[in-house]
Amino acid sequence: MVRPRAKTAARGARAGATAGATPRSLVLSEKAARIQALLDELYPETPIPLEHADPFTLLVAVVLSAQTTDKKVNQVTPALFAAAPTPEAMAKLSAAEIAAFIREVGLAPQKAKALRGLAEKLVNEHGSKVPSSFDELVALPGVGRKTANVVLSQAFGQPAFPVDTHIHRLAARWGLSRGRTPDHTEEDLRRIFPESAWNRLHLQFIYFGREHCPALRHDLAECRICSWAATKKRIADESKKKSKPRAKAAASR
Repeated sequence: MVRPRAKTAARGARAGATAGATPRSLVLSEKAARIQALLDELYPETPIPLEHADPFTLLVAVVLSAQTTDKKVNQVTPALFAAAPTPEAMAKLSAAEIAAFIREVGLAPQKAKALRGLAEKLVNEHGSKVPSSFDELVALPGVGRKTANVVLSQAFGQPAFPVDTHIHRLAARWGLSRGRTPDHTEEDLRRIFPESAWNRLHLQFIYFGREHCPALRHDLAECRICSWAATKKRIADESKKKSKPRAKAAASR
């Protein structure tokens, strides 16, 4: 009779030890709350990383940021916005002229065409104003779900949880989502985090990923979130990936 009681007590102790709990003993909502508390502590302020002056310049900057760093976007947009600060001015430029301003950005020719088409549609169909509805935004050239959500969140203050490949990666690492695409991950994150926190969490995820949780050569066991939020299998798998380049380098010497 003693042994069963000991096992029951041990199970109860493990379930109640939230602070040092393993991923399996953490209910998803508890894990999300703990992550949110840590991110709020680390990033009480969440400045928008893309430099802009209004909804239009933010929209343009977000379109340019696809497959390009925010740093690079911020380097090319001052000259572009000096020449075309409004939809009317942007629509008057040719795609080639726009491309000349953004040539250092990835996929510049395609983005230049999208920006010109976007500007024309804003002038012709929206009175030169950026619409504040999701459906109207995604109908603009070059604007997908993530871009629309960023504009809704950061330009209009509407609750949205934009998910790019970086947030998609972190959510998988931390066991918050098993979604195979950013859209599926967005659905999961919107479900487990309070709506009032979506806008700042989007940016907090980005800042934490850049500063503490990079995609490559990251030690999950030492990470302030991965160390307890990731599964043991995930930690082991990424540790193996991390060690492979070192092994190859040693073998080539």
